[in-house]
Amino acid sequence: MELKSLSHLRSHSLLLLPAVPFKPLKRNLSRNPNPKVTCSSLTTQLQFAKQELLNLISDQDRGLKTQTNPTKRASIVKAIDSLADLGSDTVTTGGSLSATWRLLWTTEKEQLFIIEKAFLFGTQAGDVLQVIDVDRKLLKNVITFPPDGVFFVRSNVEIASKQRVNFRFTSAVLRGKSWEIPLPPFGQGWFDTVYLDDEIRVVKDIRGDYLVVDRAPYNWKE
Repeated sequence: MELKSLSHLRSHSLLLLPAVPFKPLKRNLSRNPNPKVTCSSLTTQLQFAKQELLNLISDQDRGLKTQTNPTKRASIVKAIDSLADLGSDTVTTGGSLSATWRLLWTTEKEQLFIIEKAFLFGTQAGDVLQVIDVDRKLLKNVITFPPDGVFFVRSNVEIASKQRVNFRFTSAVLRGKSWEIPLPPFGQGWFDTVYLDDEIRVVKDIRGDYLVVDRAPYNWKE
């Protein structure tokens, strides 16, 4: 009898509920074509791309081995392009560009030739440097030959955009312990610093060459 009463009450109470029109749930299936990238995720991507590049060049003897390995070169350039894409909105021509930069890897044939053939002159190449002073608008490309030899080219520079620097060679010097030979400078152009942080700098220049350098633990001076 009690079960019957409960059943009877339930059926009547359902009849008293107000009718609510059914509205199907709307699901937004469209995807944002331009998802918002947070600062932290961009930093993570940059660090990953940077480490990948450093791993790729770590055994390339500053680029000497890459000259005969087009597959390796393509992988390194791809890693550089990834860094460049991620850092395309950053400014790399400010005060942090001023430093003594030490070569890690390059495709520049002239530098690689000197590094490789230095033994023909009874020596070997030491650090290969790029010394930049943004405030004084100066740049020096330097190849050292320890203990006393050095070849360097002086240039004037001008900031052209947030990542581009124009340069013009002004003089060149080949110097030993007690002698110095001035050489005629020639050439001008530009380079883009496509990535820059507290440790490394990555460059692409007017000739399509690439350069990866780190901050030297010393400041080179003439």
